[in-house]
Amino acid sequence: MPGTEVSHSNKLRILIVGAGVGGISAARGLLRDGHDVTVFERRPEVTAGGGAVTIWSNGSTVLRQLGVEMDGAGQPLSTVRVNTPSGRSVATVDLTAIIDRLGAPVRMVPRRVLLERLLEGFPLDRIRCNSRAAGVVNTDNGIRIEFEDGCSADGDLLIGADGLHSMVRGVVGAPPAKSTGWCSWQGLVSLPDIGDRHAAQMIIGEHGNLGLWPAGGSQLQWWFDLPWSHDFVRPQRPIEMIRSHFGGWSEAADRVLAALTDGDLAPSPFPHFRHPIPGPGHGPVTLLGDAAHTMPPTLAQGTNQALLDTMVLCQALSHPRTGRGGARGNVRDLSAALRWYENTRRRKVGAVSWVTTQQVSRSESALRPAGMISDRVMTWALTTFLCAVSHRRISAKVSSDLAATPRLVDAT
Repeated sequence: MPGTEVSHSNKLRILIVGAGVGGISAARGLLRDGHDVTVFERRPEVTAGGGAVTIWSNGSTVLRQLGVEMDGAGQPLSTVRVNTPSGRSVATVDLTAIIDRLGAPVRMVPRRVLLERLLEGFPLDRIRCNSRAAGVVNTDNGIRIEFEDGCSADGDLLIGADGLHSMVRGVVGAPPAKSTGWCSWQGLVSLPDIGDRHAAQMIIGEHGNLGLWPAGGSQLQWWFDLPWSHDFVRPQRPIEMIRSHFGGWSEAADRVLAALTDGDLAPSPFPHFRHPIPGPGHGPVTLLGDAAHTMPPTLAQGTNQALLDTMVLCQALSHPRTGRGGARGNVRDLSAALRWYENTRRRKVGAVSWVTTQQVSRSESALRPAGMISDRVMTWALTTFLCAVSHRRISAKVSSDLAATPRLVDAT
């Protein structure tokens, strides 16, 4: 894992709860920077469920900084086409403009493949499975995690990367997530001919939306978004419900609907939730990824925002302006570094989260004005937004520092 080296006096004992994409990404970055990192996972093994995720250029840049090789993974994309169920074009977004501006590709990757790439070269002895965190205690020397089996672990700081229902989020007193009133039925399907493998399709209707995004080879990520409430009763034949809502929306959608079975829909639906972005924390505890800011998948930015968390957090713990203490260093300085990370991320991730909560579904007539905006303007707007929320100055500094001091860090 290429990276920079920190002196032994600045080496921190870092505890991470959660071995998903966010937790492993943070662990890679912090091990790269010379820290002593242990990841705790409640499941028996490190696995990734669900379908595929979109890695936008901002996320691709962080993966490159982490030394994660993504060539051959998933499907690079060049276009997103947005239509109505009648076939009227709403927008065609040129992803190559985003790629050129941010300097990294856009690709759809099965979540399982992304986690496998993150684990390549990762010291697996740093991950402790079957470890269910039950509580957190401040100690004279830092922080302690207590587990349900009676074991405990001590460190200088704790990172909660334990997802939507984060135990660590509850410890820091951040408010719980709220339902947005929507859900996704989603997964991967293998089709022999999926058309243009570099083009993703979205169709926006008045009472629902769908997406068909190539994910590599013959795999296609599909999703169907519908309203949802806590009293939702799952139908015995959900595929019939999905077909009744989305049948006839497009030829490609009909092919997917014909291929799917009730078994393919078994893990669904996935309700959409949004976390209120927490205020500044206190002490040697912070949050990352979905534990900090679960958001609806509208912009497909959830994984990318977790990767940006990793980049900024690693910078916070190595940037001299934060006055970071060492493994037995100044607790006040370490707290200041974590607050810098949280404050730096808050406004940008808050903007992304707010945009994802805006209702996508619209009637044909309501979408007509959007269809009158040129594709070039639509592409410019998305590119500008991604640039604005991606910490480009920090990213450039990190990339420059890594290029100037390439070396392998002993993670043992």
